[in-house]
Amino acid sequence: MIDFNNDWNNILKAEFEKEYYKALRSFLVQEYKEYTIYPNMYDIFNALKLTSYSDTKVVILGQDPYHEPNQAHGLAFSVLKGNKLPPSLKNIFTEIEDDLHIKMPTDFGDLTKWAKQGVLLLNNVLTVRAHLANSHRKKGWEIFTDEIVKYLNKREDPIIFVFWGNNAKEKKALVTNKNHIILTAPHPSPLSAYQGFFGCKHFSKINDILQKNSKKPIDWQL
Repeated sequence: MIDFNNDWNNILKAEFEKEYYKALRSFLVQEYKEYTIYPNMYDIFNALKLTSYSDTKVVILGQDPYHEPNQAHGLAFSVLKGNKLPPSLKNIFTEIEDDLHIKMPTDFGDLTKWAKQGVLLLNNVLTVRAHLANSHRKKGWEIFTDEIVKYLNKREDPIIFVFWGNNAKEKKALVTNKNHIILTAPHPSPLSAYQGFFGCKHFSKINDILQKNSKKPIDWQL
């Protein structure tokens, strides 16, 4: 049983007893023994530890963790302090600057500050083998993260779901509660950012929606 130190403990308790998760756990035990896996096993659930169920205001869904050394630490799109910005995060910061007219760092990409304000930075798959993107796909993580989205969907209090790219949009069908808001755009990767991610203005839109719902806006500046 994972201790999230918040209300996810009770909400997700049953998931850890299901056969798919037991199979996933066995797979991960072997993977961490035999290969270099990211993030560190103690960081896998950081998104849920930092952003409780009841505090979640925004969900930004990523694909899987960064697969190069010293980058991934359990938050989608975020990198550990002291690392250069990956291309997708650079593009996210560029869009924030254009949208909100604030200066973002060029050498700091740890998004913990966002997570602590209620932005659940959730990857679709929570682990990856070094240097092999998508290497832990279809091992059970998608079922687990589907359940997280389903639980959030049950909440009456509005949540803003942000889906960037086709991989993230696969979870869009799980958000059926009309109280929630869905924002979609192409992925911020250099391969697709110019196809509609740049100019999407999601960051100002998120804050406008939060304020309309009498919630504190996110301070995106790091």
